[in-house]
Amino acid sequence: MKPKGTVYLVGAGPGELGLLTLRGAELLARADVVVYSKLVSPEVVRLAPKTAELIEADKASPAAAASANAVSELLISHARAGKTVVRLIGGDPYFFGSGGEEAEQLANARVPFEVVPGVSSLVAAPNYAGIPLTHREYASQLTLVAGQPDADQPNHGVDWAQVAKTPGTKVVTLDPDRIGQIAQLLLGHGLPAETPVAMTGRGTNDHQRSVESTLGAIAGVAARERIGPPAVAVIGNVVKLRGKLNWFERRPLFGQRIVVTRAREQAGQLSRRLLDHGAQVLEVPTIKLEPPTRREEIVDALLELNSYDWLVFTSPNGVTKFFEYFFKRFHDMRDLGGARIAAVGPATANKLKELHLQVDLMPDEALAVEIAKAFAKFETIENLKICLLRAEVANRELPEALEALGAIVDDVACYRTVPETEDATGAAASLLEQGADWVAFTSGSTVVHFHARFDLPALLQKFPQLKTAAIGPETSKALADLGLQPTVEAKQHTIDGLVAALLAAQKATPAA
Repeated sequence: MKPKGTVYLVGAGPGELGLLTLRGAELLARADVVVYSKLVSPEVVRLAPKTAELIEADKASPAAAASANAVSELLISHARAGKTVVRLIGGDPYFFGSGGEEAEQLANARVPFEVVPGVSSLVAAPNYAGIPLTHREYASQLTLVAGQPDADQPNHGVDWAQVAKTPGTKVVTLDPDRIGQIAQLLLGHGLPAETPVAMTGRGTNDHQRSVESTLGAIAGVAARERIGPPAVAVIGNVVKLRGKLNWFERRPLFGQRIVVTRAREQAGQLSRRLLDHGAQVLEVPTIKLEPPTRREEIVDALLELNSYDWLVFTSPNGVTKFFEYFFKRFHDMRDLGGARIAAVGPATANKLKELHLQVDLMPDEALAVEIAKAFAKFETIENLKICLLRAEVANRELPEALEALGAIVDDVACYRTVPETEDATGAAASLLEQGADWVAFTSGSTVVHFHARFDLPALLQKFPQLKTAAIGPETSKALADLGLQPTVEAKQHTIDGLVAALLAAQKATPAA
């Protein structure tokens, strides 16, 4: 007997990944099939396992315009094949969404299903535009309307006369091009032309754009400012609070499109910090980490751990990859031996601290060459045996400086960086088509591989507004090799330092 699958109708929220419910994320993580609407954020879809089949509903049934019936047939067929099917619907499934019709079809077909509520754009977009929908001094009543494209037709299902005379706030989902038509309907039914109106396009995500005006003038303002779909209009006196409560669009990096070039498994740390400051982040990893060419060297180092006086790590990657090998061979941290540990800087030290390892030496400046200077001040390392754990292709300056101090150095590769050419999210294509405001480089290798893929000088010429940010001098040197100087260089050579440099640069830029 075939196992019976289940369909989960999941509200994907308004766009911001953080507004997806925990239940929705949990179900996505174990989905066999994900059927999603085109307005669902790609970030949400990417929570699905790599093994999941991803189906864009609008493309799956173009002839039927992804009708509820066509999509339901798709859901039913996969569920009957015993699969866990997650149907992602923008906002909330039952709140001006197709979930009700699809659930009905599933019930008729006797396919097990569950509905997971989501955050609706009707609530979220005004919130992110700085507009509370109710307020004791302005409105205690709320009217929600789906502004259909055929709003001037008698069978559109909305009683605009009733909407116009109902007190309180009115929230309308609509195509921005229809705001003039809807405004005229409300004006014709007696709503004053001076009634405050705000309209937000692509609410809650990094493309959000908002305008405010009056009912009589909003059509012209929206057309001039090119508010894009999907859009939400808020009509009523609560709009007056936007000037005070507009928190989202006032974040320091709001509207800045920043390319993150770190390896995919590391990009999240920098991306999250930039997103928290309001940036639009394009993750375009240009490198990925692979095992070293000569793995026997790391095996030999593991066998000789007790012979080393110092273990030296020059990056968080080195820590991660070394201990991946370590724990494949050993099951007890005590097998690390009695060697002391040096780290190039705070990020590397923090990665070691996650393993409850004490860092005995760290230079004041997070540069590999500074490690040798720190040793010179700390103690004599003549005849001490040092294991330098780092990337396969790396500058020879550090081991030579340590050897000049009399140390016996084993330069051991824990990993190698290779070009990343996959564009799973479409971010690379978006960069080439639309450009960006910043490219953030976190190492010399990201510069080298980014240039090999995109021709950095040519990209800067194509998009004159594009600027570069370097995490430190080594990264700046890689840019100098291309005849370029970074727009900014982090004073503290860490992710936090890089973000601080971007914030300072943006603060110094005159408002447009």
